[in-house]
Amino acid sequence: MLLTFSRFCKFKFGFSILCSPRYYSNLALEPSLNQTIAPLSNPTSPLTKPQLKTLILSQCHQGKFSNLIQNVVASPSFLLTASKNLIPNITDVNYPDSAIFDLVSKRFSLDDLASDLQRNKFNVRSCCFSFPTSRNEGKCLVLPNLKLKVVIESMRMCLEAVYDDRFVTFSYGGRVGMGRHTAIRYLKNSVKNPNWWFAVGFRQDSFGVHNVDKLCLVIEEKIKDRILIDLIKQLFVCGVVRIDLGGFNLGKGFPQECGLNSILLNVYFDVFDKKIQELRLSNNRSNPKLDSKEIVSSMSIFQNPVKIYAIRYLDEILVIMSGSKLLTMDLKNWVVKFLEENLGLKVDRLKTAIHSAVSEKIDFLGMELQAVPPSVLNPPMSEKAIRARKKYLRQKEVRAMELRNARERNRKKLGLKILNHVFKKSKRSNGFKFEFQIENEVNEMFKTWADETVQEFLGSLEERCEWHRKLSSGVFLSLRNIRDQLPDDLVNAYDNFQEQVDKYLKPVKARKALEEEERRVEEAEQQKYAERTIGDLTTLCVKVDAPIELIRKAVKLVGFTNHMGRPRPVSLLIALEDTDIIKWYAGVGRRWLDFFCCCHNFKMVKTIVTYHLRFSCLLTLAEKHESTKREAIRHYTKDLKVSDTDGTGEMYFPTEREIKMMGDNNLSDPNPVDGTLSMTLIRLASDEPAYSCVAHFCNRTDTSVYRHRLLQNDLNLNPLDEKKWIRGVGSIHESLHRKCIPLCSHHVSDLYMGKITLQDIDCTSFVDVE
Repeated sequence: MLLTFSRFCKFKFGFSILCSPRYYSNLALEPSLNQTIAPLSNPTSPLTKPQLKTLILSQCHQGKFSNLIQNVVASPSFLLTASKNLIPNITDVNYPDSAIFDLVSKRFSLDDLASDLQRNKFNVRSCCFSFPTSRNEGKCLVLPNLKLKVVIESMRMCLEAVYDDRFVTFSYGGRVGMGRHTAIRYLKNSVKNPNWWFAVGFRQDSFGVHNVDKLCLVIEEKIKDRILIDLIKQLFVCGVVRIDLGGFNLGKGFPQECGLNSILLNVYFDVFDKKIQELRLSNNRSNPKLDSKEIVSSMSIFQNPVKIYAIRYLDEILVIMSGSKLLTMDLKNWVVKFLEENLGLKVDRLKTAIHSAVSEKIDFLGMELQAVPPSVLNPPMSEKAIRARKKYLRQKEVRAMELRNARERNRKKLGLKILNHVFKKSKRSNGFKFEFQIENEVNEMFKTWADETVQEFLGSLEERCEWHRKLSSGVFLSLRNIRDQLPDDLVNAYDNFQEQVDKYLKPVKARKALEEEERRVEEAEQQKYAERTIGDLTTLCVKVDAPIELIRKAVKLVGFTNHMGRPRPVSLLIALEDTDIIKWYAGVGRRWLDFFCCCHNFKMVKTIVTYHLRFSCLLTLAEKHESTKREAIRHYTKDLKVSDTDGTGEMYFPTEREIKMMGDNNLSDPNPVDGTLSMTLIRLASDEPAYSCVAHFCNRTDTSVYRHRLLQNDLNLNPLDEKKWIRGVGSIHESLHRKCIPLCSHHVSDLYMGKITLQDIDCTSFVDVE
């Protein structure tokens, strides 16, 4: 088959709104705009984090930043640093600074871009590309090219340096070290005794003109830069920046999401966050926590003060109240009123409903939350588990005794060999001459052995009783008429010896010591049981669960299982190579495991990945090669091992042992499974010359062309229909369906495995297959 490739054309904007003065800042142009800014010392090297912070903070005067575009962004070194941030998985490859500069220079000139930004002549519209869609006429997807992505990343870096330290602590998303797992960790560790909560739901709507104007006014309070404000407004007008509230597409690595979305959302909601923080502090002052000295010593009083907790991840807001429902209703009304009147957002009052934290679950960050007693999260050991533990301890003692006996036996053999050797040497010569004294070493060695023997002897009550009986009964020295005839020194020595025997070997004292130890252990268990019971009656914690029903629905919708819930092959993947099939399944499985590793029912997710995905992959490979499942297992093994070109076996899918050892040990912001689950890449055969890889700044030309296949288009489903689609799962924009991209083997593997997303490739470089 002969294929002809042609690049997509640029999208020509004809919006009259671009000429409207309301979309430009009212700030006056700074006098230094036309002045030449002194370049940095080495424009071919990226800046370090301290250099970035110093450069941006140097533009701060009297608490307000100015001229960030012309003095900071419009410098080759800063743009080069932004380009470096866009390179996918740059930590895996050690690029020298000169190589990064060469990679960027092949795409565009940093000096020309810096000059255009400095002179305010950068044309945003010329860097935008449009992709029409067949389902929604008139609603096309607008994407930036690589040059505009560098400018957007530079603006994001500036806004992050200005605002990140000023955000409140419960603002998550789009920040370093403040991801989903950090928010969940805060919920599990810090939220105590929640009674009522509600999640703010927004109507599905995009940022309008009034929202953009409000956002720019908020930015102008801290940054005095006309060019920056105009660039932000132009990005909104062109459609490159499009913030859709009330959906499930934010923070998931979809190509329709701009790199500025997260930081702009955090800036926009910062006013709301500060008001919530002031409300929390005011509530804490009016409901102080009692000091431990003020609490009655009998522990008959338990304090449960009114507390307000809040968490916001981008546009997802969760407010938790430890108090009465009336207070929660007042707080909800205040939150809805503030969001609607002050921020101009459309709140869905039906979704923003108050729920009981104990009896009802609530969805947040794609997980299910519920308030439960501490014993649910850390249940006591069952009787079966206790018996198993005792059995294990007995087996451990037996193994330790066997090792101890073996060590003693080896010591005896070694000692006999040494004595035999020393005796032979001493007979042949007149003795040994040592340059050092070994008495201390020998004494220490025998002392250690003696201590071990004594401790082992004293640990057995039966042996102590037996020796006490032998050493204290039938001794004539205890008779009075005999003692009077003996010397006092001998009698005193015998009495001292008898005292030591009674002290260490008397069964009554030994039995009392053992009973005391047993009583102490029993009291500790009773105290622990009492504390656990009181904790269950007075304390509530947050339990985080993975939505198992939704995961099962997703597994069934994609085709991993049939209507009976048993694994089945995915026929669409048969066109892929064996390695690519395994990588695609591995990408879906690993993302599920990484995303839900902090959940209480993580074992259920492990079962779905270990059983449904693993055997669906085996059945897909078996159907491709027209073999049976048993033959596929025999060839690939259950660990899905595949041989590479060198003949060495590689395992991309997590093994059963690896999955078993996984747990909550990360504080990360993992990419959800949405993008990998709803997209497949089908490799095309072509005799045309290879294109360059479309991953950001990749210079490889040994590429293959892959066609996008989107799940919602193949199944003819509308992602907005929650009854047929998976609730809470986003989708890639349908205009990218059946588009073709050239990718090198390294980046297509990362895309399959979920290490990179479509945000890490230049989506304007799609090719048209005729």
